[in-house]
Amino acid sequence: MPNFITLTSQENTSTKQHELARLIKHFSGSDGDHETQIPSLHLICDSNIAVPICHIQKPSLCIVAQGEKIVMLGSESYRYGISDYLTVSVGVPITGRVTMASPEFPYLAIRLDLDPNLIFDIMKETDLLPNKIKRSSRSLFLGKMPFNLLDAVVRLVQLLDNPKDIPILAPLIIREILYRVLCDEQGDALKLIAMADSNFCRIAEVTEYIKNNYEKNMHIEELALIANMSSATLHRHFKDITAMSPLQYQKQIRLQEARRLLLSESFEAATVAYRVGYDSPSQFSREYLRMFGLPPISDIKQLRLALSHNT
Repeated sequence: MPNFITLTSQENTSTKQHELARLIKHFSGSDGDHETQIPSLHLICDSNIAVPICHIQKPSLCIVAQGEKIVMLGSESYRYGISDYLTVSVGVPITGRVTMASPEFPYLAIRLDLDPNLIFDIMKETDLLPNKIKRSSRSLFLGKMPFNLLDAVVRLVQLLDNPKDIPILAPLIIREILYRVLCDEQGDALKLIAMADSNFCRIAEVTEYIKNNYEKNMHIEELALIANMSSATLHRHFKDITAMSPLQYQKQIRLQEARRLLLSESFEAATVAYRVGYDSPSQFSREYLRMFGLPPISDIKQLRLALSHNT
């Protein structure tokens, strides 16, 4: 009788995680956020524990193949690694920092951008409606990685080895990935972004308006009209979903854009302050210090130093 080797569920999962890490390292090739031939798929590699990076995170699914990361949404923290997946259902300003990485074992992850229309199509075809429409839910949630989701992600990244297969097979595997997340116990929060009358979609309209007009003075009454809510209702749902008020959200957008301008262009801090909507450079400096931990000039020097060490 031949001897058959049967892998345990844990061994199968470990094998898939190692394969995903190998693929990401192979196709990324260097540190950074890398676009791929699959438009919604990004590969992320970071070999250093760097300074925290602030950015607007689009609706997406993030899966770690190696290492660990912590993400801050307002005052809340979300730590995740190879046994978790992170889903972002509404675009929010977050601060992310890799907490486990080295040149020998870099942080390796994938990000799959989410399409609400595709999520809605899958829900229609499978009757995967929310079990109970919640009044609100956080825009970030962590789930435990099931094997069938990890397996689908590995098969998606493997397509990069055969680009001719991507147009036919990538859409099918992406549908499978979204279906697996929708079926998970945390899936209701993802379902809500595809439902046109949900609070998620109304708040998403407001966040999009703020992102596109962050330098303007805004009033809660103006934003409430966009969401078709009362001012009090908007404030409550906005904070429930994004962990911050609309004006706090606007402030984070302003400061993140200011940081980007200071880092990428030769502007003085006062010029940037006015450009992103501040009337007072001193107020800008105080709020910048509060958010990033250093005054603008010192922060940019530290960031440039960190970036130079990573290149």
